[in-house]
Amino acid sequence: MRNGGSRCPRGIRQLLAPALIVLVSLALGSVAAAQTARAVAPENAAASAVDGDTDVRLARRLQARLNAVEGLGRVRGSVSSGVARLDGEVLDLPTRRLADTIAARTPGVDAVQNRIELSSELGARIDLAREQVTAKAMRLLANTPLLVMAVGLVLLASWIGGVVSDRLKLRRLHGRNPYLDDLVRRAVRVGLVLLGVLLALDLLGATPLVGAVLGSAGVIGLVAGLAFKDLAENYIAGVLLSLRRPFEPGDHVLIEGREGKVVALTARATVLITLDGDHLLLPNSLVFKSVLLNYSRNPKRRFDFLTNVGARCPWNGAMEIGIDALRGLHGVLADPPPSAQIHELADDGASLRFLAWVDQREADVIKTRSEAMRLVRRALREAGIVAPSPVQRIELSREAPPPEADDSAQQRDVSVDHAVDAQVDAARVGGGNDLLSDPTAPAESIHDRAPPG
Repeated sequence: MRNGGSRCPRGIRQLLAPALIVLVSLALGSVAAAQTARAVAPENAAASAVDGDTDVRLARRLQARLNAVEGLGRVRGSVSSGVARLDGEVLDLPTRRLADTIAARTPGVDAVQNRIELSSELGARIDLAREQVTAKAMRLLANTPLLVMAVGLVLLASWIGGVVSDRLKLRRLHGRNPYLDDLVRRAVRVGLVLLGVLLALDLLGATPLVGAVLGSAGVIGLVAGLAFKDLAENYIAGVLLSLRRPFEPGDHVLIEGREGKVVALTARATVLITLDGDHLLLPNSLVFKSVLLNYSRNPKRRFDFLTNVGARCPWNGAMEIGIDALRGLHGVLADPPPSAQIHELADDGASLRFLAWVDQREADVIKTRSEAMRLVRRALREAGIVAPSPVQRIELSREAPPPEADDSAQQRDVSVDHAVDAQVDAARVGGGNDLLSDPTAPAESIHDRAPPG
């Protein structure tokens, strides 16, 4: 202080100056903001008033549209900032969806809040049901001519399908494969009936129903295929067997150890009659996958049997005597001729094997074999050739034992047996499906095989 006066130091004045400047700036900014707010407030109020007028106009337009549709008289519509809100009650869901569609298509509406509820008034719902039944009855009555024409079209298609399937004579299939012939005729009839149904639906304007029906049929077919897998497998195997025809009705076959004569081939099973007279059903899938022996496919069939002769008997002579007996038997073929072999040797004799061929179309194999055994045995017995005695005897003699009673030193025929070759050649004639029919195809040799490992 100087001269007792109260002056602020110079440093303090320097600190207070910036603070005063900031305070003055803030005060001026507050005044400008207040003036701006006072200027903008009327404009916002005017804009809010304009938006309010727009929502009111949109609400009126929406309500007018709702009131113009039957069934929406109890629906109230309001609009706020472009969002439409629907309140009230309707009788069914289609009407509720219709109100939503009308609100969404109103110009100026950006979104829709659908709060419409279904009416629970019993009288109103009964009236609605009565009106719907009446409307459908009237529509059906109006469409009666089309309905009659559609039904007539289906009946006509069914009749045409029956006529075509009955008169469809696939001579090649009918003569060789009646099963496949029947299958083709059924397919033709069903196809014509389905064509008539499709035309009838198109006439009634129910074409979209076709897609739904076909889709449902596909799903049902898949479920049925999984549920009836064995039936489907047997049916397909039956079709393939009818195409391949490994047997004919009356053929004598052996399938999986089951022997009998073929009666029929059905959609599910192959029917056999066993040699004991039993009725046997074999699933087609089993027959198709099994090893099948058809005795009737080749009419010529060989049989054989064994007989024993003693060590002191002439074996070569015994075979000649047996062959002569077979030649004189009715049913035994001369070509291929009967033959005989030594099957086994024993200390007390030998076992001879006689073989002969029969034509199954003229003689039964089992009966012919039985008669051949009887005649050969009788011929040998008449020639003094008997079977070795089951009782062993020991003879003491100083004389040398006689040589074997085989009185012929001539060697018997040991050439290759070609009895079946002619039948194989005959079976290969016309075999267009034979994968081995090309004689120029290279054959695998031992040198072509890969070494093991």
